[in-house]
Amino acid sequence: MQSMKWRSLLYAAIIAVAVVYLLPTFVKMPAGLEKYLPQDKISLGLDLQGGMHLVIEVETEKALANSLDRYASDLEEYLYNEKIPFDSVKVIGANSIEAKITEADARERVRQVLQKNFPMLSEQKLDETKDGVNFTLLINPVEAKQLKKTATEQALETIRNRIDQFGVAEPTIQLQGEDQIVIQLPGIKDPKRAIELIGKTALLEFKLVDESNSVEDALKGDIPADCELLYQRDVNPATGEVKKTPFLLKKKTLLTGDRLVNAQVQIDSRFNEPYVSLEFDSRGGKIFERITAKNIKKRLAIILDNNVYSAPVIQDRIAGGNAQITGRFAMEEARDLAIVLRAGSLPAPVKILEKRSVGPSLGQDSISQGIRAMLIGCLAVIIFMILYYRLSGIVANCALVLNIVLLLAALAGVKATLTLPGLAGIVLTIGMAVDANVLIYERIREELRNGKTTKAALDTGYSRAFMTIFDSNLTTMISAIFLFQFGTGPVKGFAVTLIFGLLANVFTSVAVTRLIFDYFVLQRRVKTISI
Repeated sequence: MQSMKWRSLLYAAIIAVAVVYLLPTFVKMPAGLEKYLPQDKISLGLDLQGGMHLVIEVETEKALANSLDRYASDLEEYLYNEKIPFDSVKVIGANSIEAKITEADARERVRQVLQKNFPMLSEQKLDETKDGVNFTLLINPVEAKQLKKTATEQALETIRNRIDQFGVAEPTIQLQGEDQIVIQLPGIKDPKRAIELIGKTALLEFKLVDESNSVEDALKGDIPADCELLYQRDVNPATGEVKKTPFLLKKKTLLTGDRLVNAQVQIDSRFNEPYVSLEFDSRGGKIFERITAKNIKKRLAIILDNNVYSAPVIQDRIAGGNAQITGRFAMEEARDLAIVLRAGSLPAPVKILEKRSVGPSLGQDSISQGIRAMLIGCLAVIIFMILYYRLSGIVANCALVLNIVLLLAALAGVKATLTLPGLAGIVLTIGMAVDANVLIYERIREELRNGKTTKAALDTGYSRAFMTIFDSNLTTMISAIFLFQFGTGPVKGFAVTLIFGLLANVFTSVAVTRLIFDYFVLQRRVKTISI
């Protein structure tokens, strides 16, 4: 009797916790109870509430090209610091760098620099010329492969950070193959804005404006070798007219967004317009201070993805590592710009391979059909159990309903996403729950036919059927765990509900139904059971 009392209290506590976690999904919780009760509803997947499905490809070859550009720039700096005379250092082809050294006797010094600072570059070819020696350096194939892999992984994390800051609930972001990323955004209200936010490379650069050469000549095609022509794009908010202002800039990048630690939207007190304030790390702050100190009265362009946002005149040295981007932003544009800058730039451009939108009406239709199938299956099972096992069938049905309650509460509790395949997992769980009760009931029937008392028949039926139920649920659980671990998208949704359903199944089919039978047999002294 004492054991039955403690079991009753324990099972009641488990059921009460489940109900508390499940309530926010079906009823509006009273105000003021946020601190004391869970507020999370069951999240619906893309196939149930609508949204957007994207497959994007990271252009890893571009990431490799960017790395080679950095290596070439770094090698120039090392050669300059080591006072090794050179004519040029440039990228040639897809995976090579050519360094033209103007002093033949410096070849060993160059090799020392390469060995010490550039282990990823190997000497592919050495050509002697009348003016010196030319090194052709090849990037290590293993290093190249690792750079591409790292670029994809970095793009995944950057996109995840952007979407998290964008505020999408329960997004799915995962790798597919070597260079593709699958993105699912349930319930997204502005797909166009989301695509722009995801696909923006967000390469932030600071470059000096070349004021010694003519912009007009550059527009005619006469661009100096160390310069480039970029544009500032202004959109008139009233008319929508786009105005492009050309800027002739030095190619050399003085500072990039890699040193950025924060970006926030602020409101200009003078013009009441939003702008984006930037904060650099300590090293970035020192670099920015040195840039501004050396270039007073010169114009410093702030460039994002080859678009000039502003080019203010440096009036004085700027210490503290703070800057700002202005550009007649709308508030939403300023927020999105701050998001991509905080989340970091993509290591390489991305392109959309597949884009699908699931409308809310389709999602609602999916929900209705899934719930209808679940209810029909559940109702059929309930009717069968009552007709075949009579009052004991009602006990099994109570366990079945409780199984579903515990399963849904678990989904809400761990903030898992319910998908259409997840509904299929619930239907399968219903079948397995009934199967467990059938095993127990048939064993009890057999013991009663052999002349055992009701109490003895219950003890034998539950003890002998338990191992069979445990084994079948365990093997299915192992399969479900592997599906969850290695599956993607819909497969994972099916595995989640199946795992929670199996755990609830063992509890309700064995523990809860046994407690109900014990109550009637031991507490109410019932001599026979309707089975």
